Amino acid sequence: MSTATLPPIYTKKDFQTDQEVRWCPGCGDYAILSAVQSVFPELGIPREKFVVISGIGCSSRFPYYMNTFGFHTIHGRAPAVATGLKVIRPDLEVWVATGDGDALSIGGNHTIHMLRRNVGLKVLLFNNRIYGLTKGQYSPTSELGKKAKSTPLGSVDRPFYPLSLAIGAEATFVARSVDVFQQHLKDVLRKAAAHQGSAFVEILQNCNIFNDGAWEGITEKDARSEQVVQLEHGKPLIFGKNRDKGIRLNGLDLEIVSLGNGIAEKDLLIHDAHTPNAAYSFLLSQMELRPGFPTPIGVLRSVNAPRYEDQMNNQVRDTIALRGAGDITKLLHDGDTWEVK
Repeated sequence: MSTATLPPIYTKKDFQTDQEVRWCPGCGDYAILSAVQSVFPELGIPREKFVVISGIGCSSRFPYYMNTFGFHTIHGRAPAVATGLKVIRPDLEVWVATGDGDALSIGGNHTIHMLRRNVGLKVLLFNNRIYGLTKGQYSPTSELGKKAKSTPLGSVDRPFYPLSLAIGAEATFVARSVDVFQQHLKDVLRKAAAHQGSAFVEILQNCNIFNDGAWEGITEKDARSEQVVQLEHGKPLIFGKNRDKGIRLNGLDLEIVSLGNGIAEKDLLIHDAHTPNAAYSFLLSQMELRPGFPTPIGVLRSVNAPRYEDQMNNQVRDTIALRGAGDITKLLHDGDTWEVK
């Protein structure tokens, strides 16, 4: 008779808490919370193995609403705290909920180093292009010329593009979805969960109080087909209401073409999320910056690389095997010491 332990069976309700969800009515964070609470039960992981860690901001209330272990840390430090936990407890499923200001301003350095190290964390970056919790200052992702409480004449900062930043930091999994594209968002979350290294997911999210309509160019029903291209590994880049437009490579650049008149699907760029060359993924991350180009959603990059926590723990294990267990008292009294009088 088999003694194997069956995976736990959970429902969405198992990941909901008794806390009142205190986001503004209509906030996109509700949709993201719902998607995460729907996907977690599917992963076959005991609930006590989940940890949700956040920094400061509207998105950072996430741990209160997830019936898992969690930390609400300080501004920008969620990647650092999550890295420490994942290194010491690599068996845990650690997710980070952060915002565009939290992760890319005060926390920018932590975000970059977490990604380059390939720590096995799942990072959800809620991007509403504004500081919502502190009532509407421009953020690192706000567009050039953004008029906000802190920039009444318009921002002169060139914005960060989170996907480009992540790819530039050699992140091994980079993806994007949208708060109101629920089925797509859930699919991206599943893929992020399956990835063994750092999984970075930008979620375009609406702040209907301080930056309403930031993404309406792609979320309005009539605009989606024309302004969004969905990336699927192994499939051509096609978009448009009649699926009659495509994207192909012209030298080292991308161009939009119309299907027909001698141009077929085989002539288009076939999406390869697994290519080790990050230059291709970077091109995709910059696509929407070009006039007339659609916004890509889906998995831009998914490659394998050693995880930081595995390398760190292997190093510790090998050192102990070679030199024996350490003695903290001996360590403190070894080497240079001095007296302060």
